[in-house]
Amino acid sequence: MQHRRPRLSRTAKGLVAAAVALAAAAGVTVAQAGESSRKCAAFDTVTLGKYYVNNNLWNQEKAVGSQCVWDNSHTGSTVSWGTDYDWANSATGKDYDVKSYASTVLGWHWGWKVDKARTGLPIRVGDRKKVTVSWDFSVSANPGVMNVAHDLWLHDKKTADWQDQPTDEVMIWLNRQGGAGPLGTRYGSVSLGGAMWDLYRGDIGWNVYSFVRRTNTTRATLDLDDFTQALVRRKLLSNDKYVSGIESGTEVFKGKGRLDTKSYTVAIG
Repeated sequence: MQHRRPRLSRTAKGLVAAAVALAAAAGVTVAQAGESSRKCAAFDTVTLGKYYVNNNLWNQEKAVGSQCVWDNSHTGSTVSWGTDYDWANSATGKDYDVKSYASTVLGWHWGWKVDKARTGLPIRVGDRKKVTVSWDFSVSANPGVMNVAHDLWLHDKKTADWQDQPTDEVMIWLNRQGGAGPLGTRYGSVSLGGAMWDLYRGDIGWNVYSFVRRTNTTRATLDLDDFTQALVRRKLLSNDKYVSGIESGTEVFKGKGRLDTKSYTVAIG
């Protein structure tokens, strides 16, 4: 995982045209609800109550292609959305470079797009609040090199804003395809939420911890407090840190595919 600080969006027209052409070439004939309002420019967003969907093309300069997002529905705290992508490496890109992370965002992502009070964040790790995330999704056949993961941002203060770099990042990989692997080196393993996870530790100017599920799933309900406390017990994370942002989406390294979120919700407390 690398720095995802937003840059200025590029003009969307060429990207939209490319996405339409790619869909036609792939033989896509059935559009899902909301797909007609797809957004394809870098950092385009769709606000869905307390969340927003972010077309986070943070490393697109290392790729050739496009990625789009759309919303299907939202009822209360439950949302449904989708993304499709087609990325090949540019002259500067490598197979191990993540190109994009289209995702739902709750809370901080280099600032606050949705009113902070609505998100329930930040929360102090040591306060031991339940953070229940339920996600039911599908991944297209042969989706390239990619993963489907939660991504937590942590700070050492409760007042983090756009200018504040995180101190820690915690990723929870539910599904990986095409040989995708996490940053850093394997640190151990742990049983959480009814599954076994391999824990990796890396550093990119802040600590990055990745829990990689040993067997892929497309449906999970997890208490994210279990994962932060697993790091606390290993003295890798302080109880005085604050979880400022919770994101869930797909990191794409290379290839063509699609992620459809059937339902997604986060409940804090």
